[in-house]
Amino acid sequence: QLQLVESGGGLVQPGGSLRLICAASGTIYANDVIAWFRQAPGTERDFVASVTWRNNKKTYADSAKGRFTNSRDAAENTIYLRMTNLKPEDTAVYYCKLGYSIWGQGTQVTVSS
Repeated sequence: QLQLVESGGGLVQPGGSLRLICAASGTIYANDVIAWFRQAPGTERDFVASVTWRNNKKTYADSAKGRFTNSRDAAENTIYLRMTNLKPEDTAVYYCKLGYSIWGQGTQVTVSS
């Protein structure tokens, strides 16, 4: 079964940038949608961004528009989330998700001075 592994999280100061990586170990099909979610302590897991594998169509949550960029490398079966102008409220565990039910283990992003 396909597995997802996230990396690239860390501690960054407000206004800084990070690039998260989601590497898929198996086959991603044309109609698959790969999404980024995040979950802060005590809150629900929220949608951040997504990309449709077939046509590279991207969508973003309002909180991500203008600051985050979602991209894919089809040859490497890898999805990236470039995050800029990070704010303390972006602090969360970030997960990638394939389709309805395949999740990665998450990567921690902490924005703090």
